[in-house]
Amino acid sequence: MAQENTSTGTPAPHPMPHAHGAGHTAPPVPPAEPTPDKWGRVDEEGTVFVITADGERAVGVWQAGSPDEGLLHYARRFDDVRTEIELLETRLASGAGDPKHALSSAVQLRDGLAEAAVVGDLAALGARIEYVIKHAEKALASAKQEREEARAAAVARKQTLAEEAEKIAAESTQWKAAGDRLRTILDEWKTIKGVDRKTDDELWRRFSKARESFNRRRGSHFAELDKQRASAKHRKEELIAEAEEIADSEDWGETAGRYKQLMTEWKAAGRAPKDSDEALWQRFRAAQDKFFARRSAVFSERDAEFAANATRKEELLVEAEKIDAAANLEAAKSALRRIQEQWDEIGKVPRERIRELDGRLKAVQDAVKSAEDSKWRRTDPEAQARAAQFRERVEQFEAQAAKARAAGDERRAKKAEEQAAQWREWMEAAEAAVADR
Repeated sequence: MAQENTSTGTPAPHPMPHAHGAGHTAPPVPPAEPTPDKWGRVDEEGTVFVITADGERAVGVWQAGSPDEGLLHYARRFDDVRTEIELLETRLASGAGDPKHALSSAVQLRDGLAEAAVVGDLAALGARIEYVIKHAEKALASAKQEREEARAAAVARKQTLAEEAEKIAAESTQWKAAGDRLRTILDEWKTIKGVDRKTDDELWRRFSKARESFNRRRGSHFAELDKQRASAKHRKEELIAEAEEIADSEDWGETAGRYKQLMTEWKAAGRAPKDSDEALWQRFRAAQDKFFARRSAVFSERDAEFAANATRKEELLVEAEKIDAAANLEAAKSALRRIQEQWDEIGKVPRERIRELDGRLKAVQDAVKSAEDSKWRRTDPEAQARAAQFRERVEQFEAQAAKARAAGDERRAKKAEEQAAQWREWMEAAEAAVADR
């Protein structure tokens, strides 16, 4: 509230505050309607005055009623201006207001304040208007910066899209994916706003040129692809002719190998035109299926025979695994020879059983062979003669030791005993080797 002027008895106006900027607390403006006589008066002639920092200023003439009604009328006009400036401030603070419009309105109010036909705290209202002006100026500067940043971001994004399009045009061979991506880039391009016309036209020319380059390269690719598919169709027809020719062959191994080669050649031939590739494949596969169905029938019959052979060999193995070579080596060898002859006569078994069955027979053969080798080692005359030779040398050195000791030659006796001991170790080792066999 304004302080009372002690010399006149009227309220003194607020001094003009320093300029405020947005971000500071808005200076308060007291409403005039509750106490209009604090801010003005009406003289006897009906002239209405408002109190300012420079003294009183006539703002109008009131003849339509009492002086109090006149002051209230001009106080309400003051409060209307006060409400208008607060509304501008509120819209700025919320971001809903146009800073440019708010600035223009606030400046217009400020410039008209010196002559405004209102009664109220003009100093406080002026400070509030200055506050709003500073706020609007700051909002304008911020909006300008945001527009510049948005423009820079839009330019950067379009540059990135143009570069991506140029890379696709120069390198990509994923034709569908690349074409879809270029369409997506175009859709995004249309949504990017805020680029100046000159820059936008330059970037658009780059993007458009990249699209045209990609389309030309893709067109050339598919033209060449059509030629390759025509060639592939001719090659596949040749492969079908051979596949159908050998479908009745009974040379199972060689023909199956040839079909494998034909399949490799089929894959290497590439794709034929879409409208004929599947039909060609069905013909080729039908020829293969015919051959392999015939082979499967023959092999099924053979597999049944091989399974029966495996059963017979299992029966032989039961008999073979009962052979006791340790009990009677000659009988064991005779039984094994008979089983081996029957084994060979039986013939082939399923491939997956060969290792198992042959392994079991080999274990029996190894056991008989081991028993035979052990018997030979035990009766080896050479090993027995070597052991007897060592024993004879021991006896010789023991006799020499006894003779030397009888003659009183202890040194020679001791040396002969040492030599006898060494030969005894060798003799014992030879005898143990013979025993272990």
